[in-house]
Amino acid sequence: MPSTGDRREAGGAGTRTPLPPQPIVGGARLPESGTEPDGAQVVRLLSYNVRSLRDDREALVRVVRACRPDLVCVQESPRYWRPEGQAAWLARSTGTVILSGGGRIAAGPLLLGRLAVDVLEVRDRLLPKTRGLHARGFATAKLRIGRSAPFVLTSCHLSLDPDERLKQFALLPAQAEEGEPAVIAGDFNEHPDGPGWQRLAATYQDGHVVAPWGGTNTSVPANPYQRIDAVFASPGVTVLACGVPHGLPDVDPADLLAATDHLPLLAVLRLPPG
Repeated sequence: MPSTGDRREAGGAGTRTPLPPQPIVGGARLPESGTEPDGAQVVRLLSYNVRSLRDDREALVRVVRACRPDLVCVQESPRYWRPEGQAAWLARSTGTVILSGGGRIAAGPLLLGRLAVDVLEVRDRLLPKTRGLHARGFATAKLRIGRSAPFVLTSCHLSLDPDERLKQFALLPAQAEEGEPAVIAGDFNEHPDGPGWQRLAATYQDGHVVAPWGGTNTSVPANPYQRIDAVFASPGVTVLACGVPHGLPDVDPADLLAATDHLPLLAVLRLPPG
């Protein structure tokens, strides 16, 4: 789909040595993105609540670029004042393009990706709104990277209200059709022992549980005491690593503190071949 971001890429993807489809242990070096001989695609996905770009924007951009993502699931992209222009600034500054979602379209969630990501279908969705609570939505797109099978990616930011949030959890799997590989990433505003989280984890892989890497807790940066952000992957998508990118080269701890009120999650995924 057309994008207002510029057309620079965040990272390259060429033919590479086959990567075993198994988790990366502890602090091992993360692999680069690339295409495996069978057509499977190894990608880096970053999920990040950017708090409407109200904090240190330049620190935020440095964090995103240091993670070298192929895909970025943004939560709390600006919704009110020039949301399209601010989303375009974020895409341009991070070397990505807009794939779907944004302030008015999905009530905050936004999908960004590098130039090599093909958008096959957009499935953004505004959710039923409870009076007195914030509008919520899903930024969703059916994508293909290289020779991978098409897959469905959703960025979400769920409600603070427990009853509304549980209903939103129930709607997430329906963003993908039966049999489609799918990834759901976002700020769930719930702990892993919550009912909605448990419901989703019954059918989707919780990335940090399957392949723990880096840090665990995502909120708040100065004292990360809770895990409320996650990357979930359907069967067929291999999670190789997932966690907060503490210690990743070029990720400055000071930038993590200054960028926003969440820590990012970086996942390495193996998408099945097409």
